[in-house]
Amino acid sequence: MIIFGTSGYLYRFAILMLTCPHCGNPAAHMVTKYVTKFTLFFVPLFPLSTSWAIQCTFCGTQQAVPKEWAEQSQTASAPGVEAYGQAPQAYQHSGA
Repeated sequence: MIIFGTSGYLYRFAILMLTCPHCGNPAAHMVTKYVTKFTLFFVPLFPLSTSWAIQCTFCGTQQAVPKEWAEQSQTASAPGVEAYGQAPQAYQHSGA
């Protein structure tokens, strides 16, 4: 009998102070990476899918962001990311 399946892993990349496009409040936003991995006998072997998102800690709104934007947010000098400022265009226009 072979036991196989998938497991999800959540990685927190950064916490940024941004103005939320949904609620309009300046709040902390968590940049996260979600990876789904194929498992065999409960051992994760290889990733099947990867997605990046940013979530407002004030209202809980979560939006998908491009990989490049999420990786740039890790550095303090990320272009377009300022304390209590606006997020880059990819974040502002990605959701409702």
